[in-house]
Amino acid sequence: MSGQMNRREFLGVSAAGAGAVLLGSQLAAAQGNEENWPPKMTPAKIYKVYIGRTGGIYLSRPTAEVDKFNRYLADLESKLGDVKFIGGDMVPATDVEQVLPKLAEADGVLMFHLCGHGGDAPLQAMTKIVDKGLPTVVFSQPFSGHGWMYFPVWAKQGKKVVLMPSSNWSDLDQVVGLMRVKPHLAKTRILVIRGPVGTAAACSAEQVKAKLGCEMIPVTVEETLKAHQAVSLKDAETEAQQYWISKAKKIVEPTKDEIVSSARFYLAVKRMMMEKGAQAVTSSNCMGEPAKGCFTFSKLNDLGLVGACEGDMDSTLTMLMFDYAFNVPGFITDPVFDVANNALIHFHCTCATKMAGPKSKRLPFQIRTQTDSDKGVALEVEMPLNQAVTCAKFVNLDTMVISTGDIFKVTHDELGCRTQFWTRVKDARSMFQNWGAGQIEGGVMALLHRAVFFGDHMQSIKDLGSLMGFKVVEEA
Repeated sequence: MSGQMNRREFLGVSAAGAGAVLLGSQLAAAQGNEENWPPKMTPAKIYKVYIGRTGGIYLSRPTAEVDKFNRYLADLESKLGDVKFIGGDMVPATDVEQVLPKLAEADGVLMFHLCGHGGDAPLQAMTKIVDKGLPTVVFSQPFSGHGWMYFPVWAKQGKKVVLMPSSNWSDLDQVVGLMRVKPHLAKTRILVIRGPVGTAAACSAEQVKAKLGCEMIPVTVEETLKAHQAVSLKDAETEAQQYWISKAKKIVEPTKDEIVSSARFYLAVKRMMMEKGAQAVTSSNCMGEPAKGCFTFSKLNDLGLVGACEGDMDSTLTMLMFDYAFNVPGFITDPVFDVANNALIHFHCTCATKMAGPKSKRLPFQIRTQTDSDKGVALEVEMPLNQAVTCAKFVNLDTMVISTGDIFKVTHDELGCRTQFWTRVKDARSMFQNWGAGQIEGGVMALLHRAVFFGDHMQSIKDLGSLMGFKVVEEA
């Protein structure tokens, strides 16, 4: 939780970057791209390969099985909307050496292990594909032969592979969703207002670009002030009324003018994101002028984009990963513990109102002031009880610290930020003593913040770590 700065301090901090100011004509041009908002990612390309013989004396799968898989994947492609399956080679009859060059056009590989009979040839072909280094998923149904015994060696060798020995084809839905993350990150642009905060690696634009492909776009406070002024009051009043005032359970402290100013800031940030082609924004100035960022971040997260408070780059990257993998927004939290209730308590002053995803129903919310300053506009969102959650943070660009829990209580303690909820965790005392799991160094925000997401995504994040090559460490 940060203190406020006055306007003169804002302008002093931001003067060096004033050359990139987005003014009237640029913002007006951005308005013409409303049909492209929110921006959509180009589909990730996943190369499918069928390995092993079908039919004949070593019948493992009937030949019709491949057609069934193709139909299933076509339906999945349509359902997800941001993946495209390419390829479809059968090995044999196609020689694997003919397949390998084709993988250069793919973001990942989905291999179906149809049959392990017929000598070492299937295993050798699969190993050559895994060794190409692309994120690879191997789906193997029961009775597909004995080759499965050798598959775990790939994971032990550090290959980017997820093994799925399963009879449930719907397991493919989740893992294919994970395969979108890396290619989507490589196309992601993040607006960073007044500089990033977090672990040293996450705050380095060069390292973020090299490791994940994301581009960090610096934005000065002066740019936001001018962009805010460029938004018409009429547009801001419409936005405030339609998305916030008319939908709130209650407006407690803020005036209508303050609410309109916050809505105006959302429209300003939206236009800057459109102009820069950005999918995310984070700001270390989110508690200052021209308006607090709580409304802005909440609505961006409702839309399936990412808005992250306090310039927290580690949490921004975490939220992008979960967004691309599971289509759920994150809640950045300043957590505290209560070992008496085996609880990790989460609270902050901004929160998405569609925590189950952009197509979900909005959660009940009140419009409040921000707790620390008792000024500006913030959100008090009512979380559902008995909801499973995942608490995570991707730190140092190489490690995901993670835990899970269930919401069992919602409070409104005046000592905490506006949105508050208690989660029952595996072992609160152990988590308290193990906070950060020895993986995090840096300032308060680096060590304190986590992002909370609806759903238990523990296993999926472990699979994502295998596909992308990062560590997953449980904090409990």
